[in-house]
Amino acid sequence: MGLKKYIIERSKEIGIDAIGFTDCNRLNNLKGYLIERRKNNKETEFEERDIEKRIDPKKVFPSCKSIITIGVSYNVEINDKVEYKFKGKISKSSWGEDYHRVIKERMGKLTNEIKKELDFKYEYFVDTGPLIDRELAKKSGVGWYGKNCSIINNFYGSFIFIGYILTDLDIEPDIEVEEGCNDCNLCIKACPTGALEEPYRLNPKKCISYLTQTKNEIPYELREKMGIKIYGCDICQLVCPVNKGAIKSDKNEFIPKITKGYIDIEELFTLSNRQFKEKYGHMSGSWRGRNILRRNSLIVLGNMKEKRNIYFLKKLLNDENPMIRKYTAWAILNIDTNMGIPIIRKTIESEKSEDVKKEIESLLKYFQNKNC
Repeated sequence: MGLKKYIIERSKEIGIDAIGFTDCNRLNNLKGYLIERRKNNKETEFEERDIEKRIDPKKVFPSCKSIITIGVSYNVEINDKVEYKFKGKISKSSWGEDYHRVIKERMGKLTNEIKKELDFKYEYFVDTGPLIDRELAKKSGVGWYGKNCSIINNFYGSFIFIGYILTDLDIEPDIEVEEGCNDCNLCIKACPTGALEEPYRLNPKKCISYLTQTKNEIPYELREKMGIKIYGCDICQLVCPVNKGAIKSDKNEFIPKITKGYIDIEELFTLSNRQFKEKYGHMSGSWRGRNILRRNSLIVLGNMKEKRNIYFLKKLLNDENPMIRKYTAWAILNIDTNMGIPIIRKTIESEKSEDVKKEIESLLKYFQNKNC
């Protein structure tokens, strides 16, 4: 049995759904695009700053000869209901166990299987590596770019986690698969913030998934379009026709046994940091910490537009965290500006932070102009 066939067979046995192979040549076709994104301020704080490391595997792993790219489906289903008073959605990518751990474990098992046949050098990454993993997945034949910039596998759709192993092995590369979006543009139409500015071109700074993770201030007009999402966003994938007929995942690790796909907002504001880590530390969405999820929860409450939420929110105007006080003010005004203005004006009198005062005054001006 050849090495490539051996790796493919072992990958299936350890729960890898898709696998492909490619060379370690530079991704020269992306350099101009990455430079353009930087010039247009469309680069996020989560990205590798060194463009050469993003496009040249040998800058990351000098002895690289072949790259093994894997895909693991997380397209699980759950029908359990939650009875929280206030609830916010979590994207599928954060439903179950942290995918970084799950995918790394599978790649570790795969490298151990390869070592049984021959000794080799390698390094593997999941999501946080410097190289553009989606491009590697495309080159490896794992999938093709959808117009929403996700990698779409013909069998498992786009709800797949990608990992890659840089190796010093000589393995014949696979060929790329044909793009399959054709005339469909449902994802572009469905994006609430217009982050998909054109086919295959995403402005990440308008993407809800990014907005729920950044520590930067979220523009007012984008907050209103985030709906009830506390972490991540699945909209562009949920409308994709390929995903509707895709094979469902059999990976129990990704079933949201604890959250059922939602976060109890009322409880979130009672949890200590330790309690938060105990309950939510297993999921990938916990990496940003309790306060960012609390901030997102305030946006959720504001977008629900239910006046009863104001009574819950009022007490948070005295929260010790300035960010929480700022977003609470926004949420109250977004629910009902007329009802909210006197409440928010009163808080200025007792607010000690000049930064928070300035933000509240900005909010009052924004909502008053908006309602003119």
